[in-house]
Amino acid sequence: MTTRPDYMRARDEAGFRWHVSASQGALREVTGIPIREFNLNPEACIEAYRRGRPLLRELFGPEVRLPGVSTPAVSYGHVNALGSELLFPEGGEVAHTHIYSSLGEGIRRLREPVRWSEAGMAPFFLEFRERLRQAFLGEPVGFSFGAEGPITTAYELRGEEFFMELLDSPSLAGEFLGAVVESTLEFHRWVCALDGRNPVNPNAGGMCDDLASFIPARLFREMVLPFWEQYYRGTTTGRRHAHVEDLRAEQLPFLEEIGLSFFDPSISPKLTPRIVRDHCRVPFTWRLGSFHYREMDCQEVEDFVYQAVADGASGVHTILAETMCAPEVVEKVRAFIRAAKETERLLSEGATREEIGALVSPAGREKLWDGWCGYLGPKSSRGGRSDGIGHR
Repeated sequence: MTTRPDYMRARDEAGFRWHVSASQGALREVTGIPIREFNLNPEACIEAYRRGRPLLRELFGPEVRLPGVSTPAVSYGHVNALGSELLFPEGGEVAHTHIYSSLGEGIRRLREPVRWSEAGMAPFFLEFRERLRQAFLGEPVGFSFGAEGPITTAYELRGEEFFMELLDSPSLAGEFLGAVVESTLEFHRWVCALDGRNPVNPNAGGMCDDLASFIPARLFREMVLPFWEQYYRGTTTGRRHAHVEDLRAEQLPFLEEIGLSFFDPSISPKLTPRIVRDHCRVPFTWRLGSFHYREMDCQEVEDFVYQAVADGASGVHTILAETMCAPEVVEKVRAFIRAAKETERLLSEGATREEIGALVSPAGREKLWDGWCGYLGPKSSRGGRSDGIGHR
């Protein structure tokens, strides 16, 4: 039985954490290997890991987490095994097709048995993984042929029509979502069996469901929470973590209702750390996205870290993706690390969040967070994630 966090103490107990992680996108940038080659040619992928990781270590230093060897990050493995076609454009992220013409068809087909190891591109990526294992003997090799959360998967299968059907036929949409989750759990059990892992992790389990943000707060308890609960019960009896982008303030209280221990809002233009802090008590991390660095200097990067912590974030992180290996960006990443380490030191010595906030420059106080939303830039379109986020 999952233990519900004590939200009166959860953020105090969470403390402070930070990390800077390199992605497969960073490997591709530093080695000059095109994304399509990386995704479809095992030899290109092997070369990216062999040459790229030492180059990233040289550029960024030992504080940056290097990517573990894994098959290319494809978030749509589950729906591909159900019949969705994976599309690998030149120079772009992997995409997919929508395959069900109605909720009724989806319910019927989702209940049909699937031989996961033989479906879609699973055989290709299983063989891809074996090639990586042979190249990196003794090193764990991940299988990033993934699945998403309930609402996102429903969209992947039905397209935009799903959100209209959810309003027009909520009972049928709920039946469809239940079938989506059961199929996702079957896929999850297959992936775990590949490595002999327990599909119900007793310690913790995570979920990525960005498109849950499309569900208005008035429907969240009815059309989101039951299916999140179904998913979590099938994957963990421990702590519940979630990555959901683009939520609004009025949706945040539901994160407590589902019993999250940690929340990653990632790229969420309608939120600030203060909004998250004031609308739910779940510990959360605050991300500096790769595209933010274009418009920021080193002082602003440090201000971002200090202000996020001052305003309630339990952690900060950034992910090295494409466009982040130029010398001027490397210096900004080092500024992020510098500020995160200083924050960690001060908190360990008993500093308060107010005292951390005093480190923010006057210009930073003015910008963060009132000037932040207009500072974000466009949200990236949906596709396979080059930053590795959400590959479970």
